[in-house]
Parts: sequence; C-alpha cells; structure tokens
Amino acid sequence: MQTTLTVAEGVAVLLAGMAAGGINAVVGSGTLVTFPVLLALGYPPVVANVSNTVGLVPGSLSGAYAYRKELAGQRPLLLRLGTASALGALLGAVLLLWLPPGAFKAIVPVLIGLALVLVILQPRLARSLATRRPERDRHVGPLLLLGVFGAGVYGGYFGAAQGVLLLGLLGVLLSTDLQWVNGIKNLLAALVNGVAAVLFIALGMVSWQPALLIAAGSVVGGLIGGRWGRRLPPAALRTLIVIIGLAAMLQLLT
Repeated sequence: MQTTLTVAEGVAVLLAGMAAGGINAVVGSGTLVTFPVLLALGYPPVVANVSNTVGLVPGSLSGAYAYRKELAGQRPLLLRLGTASALGALLGAVLLLWLPPGAFKAIVPVLIGLALVLVILQPRLARSLATRRPERDRHVGPLLLLGVFGAGVYGGYFGAAQGVLLLGLLGVLLSTDLQWVNGIKNLLAALVNGVAAVLFIALGMVSWQPALLIAAGSVVGGLIGGRWGRRLPPAALRTLIVIIGLAAMLQLLT
C-alpha cells in the first residue's frame, strides 16, 4: 500500500482534485478522475474511495457556494431533500464499511459502468427535459424523496456520477430549470460526501496525504467550475470522463 507520495505524485493528485472539483460543480462525475489516480498510485480500492470522499467534501461545498444565488430562499425544500440525502449517505457509508473489501472490488466496476452510462445519456436527458415547461417549487413527493435517498446510498458507498443521477431525478420530478436544479444537486452531493466523510474520519480509515491534496485542489476546481465551467465544451468533458472511467474499470478487473 502507498504510504508517502513523491512530489510528482502529489502534484498529480492535486491536479486530479482540481479537475474533479470543477467537474463535480458542472456535471458530477469527479470521482471518476481522482479514484483511478489513487488506484494507480497503489492505494487499495476501499482506502482510495474513503480518502477520495473526504478530499472532495471542500470542493463540493465550494461548488455549492458558487450556485448560492440559485439556492436563495429554498430552505424548506433543501431541508427535506437534505434529510433524505443524509440518511441515504449514512446507509451507503455503513454498507461500504460492513461489506468485505472483496465485495467493493466486485461491485465498483458495475457502479462505474452505471456512472458512465449516466454520463453518456446526460445530454439526451437534458434535451428531453428542455421540451417541458420550466417549473419551480413543484411538490416534493415520496417518489422524489425515495430517489434522493437512493442517490445518497449510492454516493455514500462510492459516489461516481451521483451528481448526474441527482440531475436526472430532480429534473424529472422537481423542475426543468437546469441551473436551479444544478445548484440543488451541488448542495446535496456536498451533504452526502460530508456525512460519509464524518463516519470515515471517526473510524480512522482516511489516508490523509492524498485526501488533503484532493481537498485543496477540489476547492479551487469547484470555484472555477461553478463560475466558468458552463463554458467548457460538454462533449470533450464527457469524453474525458468516459476514458478515465473505463481505465478505472480495467484496473479493478485485472
């Protein structure tokens, strides 16, 4: 197991954290960048996942902060959705710790595959939502709360592309105002990562050197992504995410 990073490795983790923070603020697949990097540096899958989750918390918060205008005046809505996300995240994190490490290595390639499908289908979903009349403050029913809870379980266990999953759920069941929905998605993803991170830290499972480097990079990336990320070519960003995700799948399966 990797214990001390070289300067070059540290720079690579820092840059991966910046990329992940920016991607999470715009789309929500940053784990597919940082997780493979930690695997390549020799960290066991569960340790890499735990450290990555902790590291991405500050970047998730900075991405949510960049969308603070979209979140203004939405406290009741955010409390209901946030409670469902937090409970789901706690269950997902407990499952990660309770199931044997071999189960994680077997399950995660499937989750990465699901995440890549979501990333690929995201433009089609966005187009279908754009054909409907934009609405806000739609009723938060049991189906939406259950979906957000399920996304929280997914995020607490692994988390890659939980943002894309949340965008789809919120876009279909809450509103077609995608910028508004993206702000809510960023806050819920930050909450999921934060709840899981608290449990992982309390149990002493974090490898702090990569976690802190990812944290530093993701804060910068989250602020940049939240402000400028909408100007990036979506196709190029999506292609890069898919390539990196496929590399992670191959590494776990070999």
